[in-house]
Formats: sequence, C-alpha cells, structure tokens
Amino acid sequence: MKFLFKGNRLNYSMQHFQKDLLSGLIVGVIAIPLAMAFAIASGVKPEYGIYTTIIAGIIISIFGGSKFQIGGPTGAFVPILLGIVIAYGYEDLLLAGLLAGIMLVVMGLFKIGTLIKFIPRPVTIGFTSGIAVIIFTGQISNLLGLTNIEKHERFIDNMSEIGIHINTFNIYSLIVGIICLFFIIGTPKVLPKVPGPIIGLIVSTIAASLFFHGEVATIGSAYGGITSSLPVLQFPDITWERVERLIAPAFAIAILGGIESLLSAVVADSMTGTKHNSNKELIGQGLANIITPLFGGIPATGAIARTATNIQSGATSRTSGVIHGLFVLLTLVLFAPFASQIPLASMAPVLMMVAFNMSERKPFYKILKIKNGESLVLLLTFVFTVFTSITTAVVVGLALSIILFLQRMVNTEIVTKVLPDHSSPRQTVHQGVVHTGHDCPQIDMFTINGPLFFGTAELFETRIMETIHSDATVLILRMGDVPFIDTTAEENLLSVMKHFQSKNGIILVSEASPSLLNSFQKTDIYDFIGEHHFFSRTGEAIDFALNLINHDSCIGCTHFAFKECSKLSNPKGAHLHD
Repeated sequence: MKFLFKGNRLNYSMQHFQKDLLSGLIVGVIAIPLAMAFAIASGVKPEYGIYTTIIAGIIISIFGGSKFQIGGPTGAFVPILLGIVIAYGYEDLLLAGLLAGIMLVVMGLFKIGTLIKFIPRPVTIGFTSGIAVIIFTGQISNLLGLTNIEKHERFIDNMSEIGIHINTFNIYSLIVGIICLFFIIGTPKVLPKVPGPIIGLIVSTIAASLFFHGEVATIGSAYGGITSSLPVLQFPDITWERVERLIAPAFAIAILGGIESLLSAVVADSMTGTKHNSNKELIGQGLANIITPLFGGIPATGAIARTATNIQSGATSRTSGVIHGLFVLLTLVLFAPFASQIPLASMAPVLMMVAFNMSERKPFYKILKIKNGESLVLLLTFVFTVFTSITTAVVVGLALSIILFLQRMVNTEIVTKVLPDHSSPRQTVHQGVVHTGHDCPQIDMFTINGPLFFGTAELFETRIMETIHSDATVLILRMGDVPFIDTTAEENLLSVMKHFQSKNGIILVSEASPSLLNSFQKTDIYDFIGEHHFFSRTGEAIDFALNLINHDSCIGCTHFAFKECSKLSNPKGAHLHD
C-alpha cells in the first residue's frame, strides 16, 4: 500500500480515502458501459473491454506519471483496433497491443514523452474529430437494428454497407435507442451526480425486455453470454513472422496511446494544478499494455472524460483509479449475466454521445475560421482520418505542419546587417541605421536570429554572401539569438567562412551561448575561426576589429559607421553593452 500512496500527501487520512472511494465508484460505474461499448465497436467481445478496464486501469493508476489518470479502452482506439481485427484477427490484436506496450516503455525510458506533447494542435484536433465521425457513423447500424452488416476498414465501405442493408431497418431497435438517449441526456439535468449512460442502459434494457422481447438484438444474442469468471493468463505465440507483420499496427497503437494519455494527463494538470511526469506516464501505459493482452484485454490508454470525472468527483490520489478497477472487477463477478441482456441499440447512443463529446467542435471551427496553413493541416488530418487511417492522417498532418514551419522560417529574417546606433546613449547595434550613406566597407556585422538548421541553412548562407562587402576585412557574427545549429547549417557556415578567409578576411563571433560554443568545439568551426576570435560581448569584438582594419583607407570615408574610424590616431573601441 505504501507504493500506492508514494508521491501523494504524507498525511493521507481516512477522509482522503473516503473521497477516493467515492470518486473511484463513480468512475467505475461510468467505465462499465463504455468498456463494453468500445470493445463491441472495436470488433471484439464486450467482456474484453471489461478485462481491459480492470487490469489496465489498475496498472496505469499505480505506475503512471499522473496520480489522477484513469486508464482503459477509449474511443480513439476504435478505428485502429477494428482495422486490426478485420485484417488480422483478435489473437493478432493481443500481440499488437503487447508490442505497443513494449514500444511505450522504450519511449518512456528514452524520454520521448516530452516530444509527443509537441504534436501540433491542428493535428490532434483533426484526428480526434475524424475518430468521432467514425465512431458515430459506426453505430448507425446498431441504432437502426440493421442485420447482416459486415464491418470494413474503410469509412466509405461501411457507409455503403448501411445503404445496402437499410431495408432491414428495425423500428423496435430505434425506439429502444431513443429511450436510452433520452435518459443519457436527461438524467444529468435532474440528477447531476448520477451517470446518464447507466440509467439509460438500465431503463432501455427493461423496456426492451418488457415490450420488445426477442425483437431487438442483445449483447447475448450477438456475442454470447458474458462470463462472470476471471480471464486466464495466456502467453501469445510470438514468432518473428507475426512480429514483422504487426509492427506497423503496433506502432500506430503506441503513438496514438502516447498522445492520448499525455493529453489526458495535461487536462488533469490544468484541473488540479499538479504536474505529471510524461516519461513515467508512458512507462505506466506501456506496462499496462504489456500485461493486459495476457488476460485477453485490448489496448488501453488514458481516458480524458473519465479522468476529468475522477477529479470532479473529489479524487485525491492514485487510490481512486485502483478502486475504479476493483469496482469493475466486482461488478463483473456479480452482475455479468445481466449485462448479456443489454440491447445493442442501447449501446449505440452511449457511443454516439461519446463521439459527440469528443468531436472538438468548437476548436475545430475556431481553427477552420482562421483560413491559414493550420486550417489546411486540420482539414487534411480530419479527411485522411475518416477516409484512410489514423496513421496516414497523423503522418500527413505532421509532414504538412513541418513544411509550413519551414516556410515560415524561410520567410523570417534569419540574417540582418547591423551597425552601431550613435543616437543611442549606449550605442547599441541596430538594423535601421544601415543604409547606403552609413556603412563600413571594411567591417561587416550581422545578427543571426533563431536556430540554424537544414531549413534555414541555405537562406543563411545566401543572405550573407549577397550582402557582404567585396573589400571587407572583418566579418562579425552576433549569435546570441542562435539556440542551436545542426550539421547542415554548420557546413553552410563553414562555406561562408572559407570564402571570406580566402580573401584574407577575419571572422569574429560574439555572444555565442555555451551550448553553441560546445557545438562549434565538436566540429572544425571552432579551430577554423580561432579561440581568440570568440567574444562574450559585441563591443569587445568591435574593439578587436577596429585594431585590425587599415585606418589609412578611412581617410576621406564619409560613412563613419564607427565613430572611432574618424580618430585615426590611437582609435578607441566601441563601448557597446550588448
């Protein structure tokens, strides 16, 4: 029990436990219908969703990086899992989940959690909205009671299937579904603390049993009875051929699971003022997905809605998540036979409401209204999610985001020529004072803005080569605003230096950060420039430069870019403070 409370309040009391007990029970009640619904939507038996909620829910709560996280099957996984089941089968789905768990643990150990959080918002909203559409439309057949429906991977094929079998429409299924939907929406308005899905399922199941017995499909008639016995530990048959076949689906599960769990943890942080550990969260998610398939469970991740409910219900520690899993386990043992009587038409509105709530309607419209590159990223990610796959959508969304970022960087002024502003009391350097009548033909000074990497390297080199004076003796590069430089940019920088030194010019670098200096020292750049040509302040570099230039050539020069150039005897350095 000590491990459970580790990282929680040291004065964990009975009052805290009571709050965790209540929140755990509330979330457990909500999780049961969702677990079955997500399993059914994923093409597997409903009890597999319950097994996932129990095992993954407990493991994620104990080992995850957020003490409020509630884990289990989620809607985000539905399209991926259904596609795997259709293409490979349930047994391969278990192995794919296990492989995904291993990948998540590796991601956590290599501290990739901090990187996943930087996926652009238009991409996450795009695929989340696309998933919502897939889940919602995927339940139309159950709501209408259509028969002989065959599940497909593609959205268009599933929509065609509904159109082909629309003549099998069952009015009784629709009535049962409407009853359930009515109580899902109405219950919270009358009884705010009572979960609407549970009331909806109970009332609609009773109505179906009393008035439409045998007329609507149930979980039992479609999937067989739900057993109350616990799953048996079984190790999958792991072969290299199976691993090779499932590595791509497993990676898709791992990436989506990582994104979803970290988004959920961020939501928990914003609601509680706490701070989660991203990499520990990935490890916890990974462990859950390694162990859960051994008991027949499907892949799991952090559930945003259930996590938020957990917090709103007063949870104070990880204990609430563990209690939620234990409650679902107890419910399975005691009430499993009753769950078999739930109509599929009752499960449909539960998932439809989940889809509606996760659709990100407001932020989707807000980004779309901007009508810029991000709007395009959003639309393409959404369209590719619906009509191809989430994996393709994320790749396309990220690729387009990178292209747009590089385009913005190219349009940004990476290199600006600067000179001392003599009107300033501190004589700081400024871009605005450089013009035809005010420039120095012997000293060229540039400020480099932003990171130098493959996207800006060519622009950096071109800009300097086009602007530099043909007779310049000294080149000063102010690099205080350069956070890092990659190997591509280093090669371009070296090209500029070689060109300048071929004309007997001298390069000086000022204000470079310790990390940038460290990068230079690992390459040829540091030795090429020379240790004594690096300066912490630009003023020092200018002092040094003024002692290098030919002052005789300053006679008759009307530019006076550096005041000291007019004092040909014993020139003083520029006292710049930046």
